[in-house]
Amino acid sequence: QVQLVESGGGLVQPGGSLRLSCAASGFTFSTSWMYWVRQAPGKGLEWVSIIDTGGTTTFYADSMMGRFIISRDIAKNTLHLQMNSLKSEDTAVYYCAKDNNYAAMDYWGKGTLVTASS
Repeated sequence: QVQLVESGGGLVQPGGSLRLSCAASGFTFSTSWMYWVRQAPGKGLEWVSIIDTGGTTTFYADSMMGRFIISRDIAKNTLHLQMNSLKSEDTAVYYCAKDNNYAAMDYWGKGTLVTASS
């Protein structure tokens, strides 16, 4: 079955960096577009970024542009999110998700908590 397991979250000071990872299994990782989304405390889900199957095409939400970098290691079936210049408003649970080939998300991980606070 499809499994997505996020890791790498934690407490970081504003201005700091974190690298999130998502280990994927149970499907053909190399043929699936992948997403990062997040949910801040008391707020709804927010789309963060998306990457194509080959890792060459990426898109970001405006507030993450220039600070976050999405990437994928096809050999290791792993998705990454490098987060730099973190702000307090980046505090959220971050989830990875796979695309269902129809521009929608069909499987999600359980998330990893990122807290940007001094």
